[in-house]
Amino acid sequence: MLILNTPSGVTVSYDREGSGPPLVLVHGSFSDHRTNWEQIKATLAQRFEVCAMARRGRGETTPTTGHDVADEAEDVAALIESLDKPCDLLGHSYGAQVALAAAANCPERIHRLVLYEPPWPHLLREEQMKRFEASAEAGDWNGFATAFLREVLRMPATEIEVFRESETWSAILDDAEATLGDLHALLRHRFEPERFSNLCLPVLLQIGTESPRTSYVTDALAEVLPDSRIEALSGQGHDAMTTAPNLYVASVLRFLR
Repeated sequence: MLILNTPSGVTVSYDREGSGPPLVLVHGSFSDHRTNWEQIKATLAQRFEVCAMARRGRGETTPTTGHDVADEAEDVAALIESLDKPCDLLGHSYGAQVALAAAANCPERIHRLVLYEPPWPHLLREEQMKRFEASAEAGDWNGFATAFLREVLRMPATEIEVFRESETWSAILDDAEATLGDLHALLRHRFEPERFSNLCLPVLLQIGTESPRTSYVTDALAEVLPDSRIEALSGQGHDAMTTAPNLYVASVLRFLR
């Protein structure tokens, strides 16, 4: 694990693997810099120098409270600026919102941008957050994670049960406290698509065909970005890098080539 101290005083940790042009990965919620990419990182590292960043509260990155999307975007931009050459940037879910904001901060340092289902802030409601906070205060991270999958990602009950019995559930629970911070940051985030109308680098907007499309800003971004394309991942929901890693990597590599 490598360590970077940012100008704002935050310690950022990241893993680096492979050789080639740099590719920075920004993970989503209920995951970290390793679990989000464990099915695909080795394949990407055959073609890229993969820098998988740990967002706040993960790895050795500083845990903070009260931060917002812009703060985490500064962390990503600091990592990008530390590299010896421009990079490609990929973000998933909440991490895609962070990656998008980071790209606006330093577009001259980024060749191409891949965003997989960045969520709308209004995806969350105040009453939901109160219930999530009550679960957190009671230490019921299992209930918090289950409610999030059911109410926010709209995952069917049968799929949730399969998920809860899988090997990944313990990692999801381990990340639940940091994820609560992500949700607070997203709820505070003021997302304005037109802010990115001058972001002229090529952007791939990925979305699963089984995802609730209106939950994500994909179409709103496609309307304003000067150079973007949407790719629908057939049969997939919000985590194709885990549920269909070969399909997901093929999509990414087609674009980054």
